[in-house]
Amino acid sequence: MTRNLTGGLAGVALLALAAPVAAETFTLRIGSGHPSGPSVYVTDTEKFFVPEVTRRVAEETEHEIVFVEGYGGSIAGVAETLEAVQNGILDIGAYCMCFEPAKLFLHNFPYYAPFGPEDSSQAMVAVRAVYDQVPWLTEQFKSEYGQELLGLHGWDNYHVGTTEPWEKVSDLKGVKIAGAGPNLPWLEFAGAIPVQSTLPDGYLSLQTGVYNGWLMFPSAYLGYKFYEPSPNYTLVGFGAMPVNALTVNARTMASLPEDVQKIMREVGRAYEERSGESLNAAQKRGLDGLAANGATIRTLAPEVRAEWANSLIGFPQQQATDANGRSMPGTEVMNAYIAAVTAAGYSWPIAYSVK
Repeated sequence: MTRNLTGGLAGVALLALAAPVAAETFTLRIGSGHPSGPSVYVTDTEKFFVPEVTRRVAEETEHEIVFVEGYGGSIAGVAETLEAVQNGILDIGAYCMCFEPAKLFLHNFPYYAPFGPEDSSQAMVAVRAVYDQVPWLTEQFKSEYGQELLGLHGWDNYHVGTTEPWEKVSDLKGVKIAGAGPNLPWLEFAGAIPVQSTLPDGYLSLQTGVYNGWLMFPSAYLGYKFYEPSPNYTLVGFGAMPVNALTVNARTMASLPEDVQKIMREVGRAYEERSGESLNAAQKRGLDGLAANGATIRTLAPEVRAEWANSLIGFPQQQATDANGRSMPGTEVMNAYIAAVTAAGYSWPIAYSVK
């Protein structure tokens, strides 16, 4: 009887091990402070990441993912998304790290070396190389904010839109121009008055004279219709900025089956890999759309651009020193980025040096 009972129990155990994992449906909240449409990284979140994860989980696993989507600040604002993911209000968040100037100070390193690659694909290659070379950038999301980085995204090439035309850097002295935060020092060096603002506030602020320009890439300048109150768009070429992140709450990720986790990580990386192409296409659409809607587009004279670039030659060192003082690897990251941009085939117009 003992042998028979033991054998029976063993058979039950083997059957249990061989049984398929019970299918489950997981509901995840995903959102961003920016709307889909004018903001390319949010559009790629809504139109690529969400449907691709949904499709692959349904086809490749026994499970199902259902996303509850909240873009345009309907769940968390542009400066609240990192915290919303950390606190579990959102399971997955897409956000610009530019709105976390303290918590993600060093992750904004592309802003600290302006006049870099104007091609978003080239810029993304360089930034990914830095993340791979300096693991601290990826690890900080988990160690300090309880989340995992799924993929990077960005903004297309930055230029300047103003209510009045200008030709020389000195023409901007005393002019109030808005920006996102980490790029405001570009304006300070030009003598303009920088104003911290967000895209959703831009139209009314330009219309009412709160400020008289925006440091902005064409996809958003068109999407938010800034060309109506501020029709002069000057091509400066500060560079494309891969400073957006798609992250998932670490507890949420750990609660998912391993095969679902694997799919989310793979789709997150695919989201990143397609971002350069998406942003380059948005740059073209933006410029074409601005021209079609009557904006006055001009290219800044090369010697004026060089003057502005040279005024910022000490900016990378300044920011690296600041980051070092915050116990962040500032010098390592800035040197890695400058080298990675060069390795990606871009020739810097300025000889940045960081020690």
